Amino acid sequence: MTVDKPAKKPLWQRLGWLLLIWAGSVLALGVVSYGLRLFMNAAGLSTP
Repeated sequence: MTVDKPAKKPLWQRLGWLLLIWAGSVLALGVVSYGLRLFMNAAGLSTP
């Protein structure tokens, strides 16, 4: 019994997924940090 390996995706497609995942994680980090900043400012914790 032989199992065929799936075909390897083209380099541009693999790099595209990598870029998409990286951009999504950077965006998510930005949203979380902005939310924390808003929360801290609302609580009166701000820098002069």
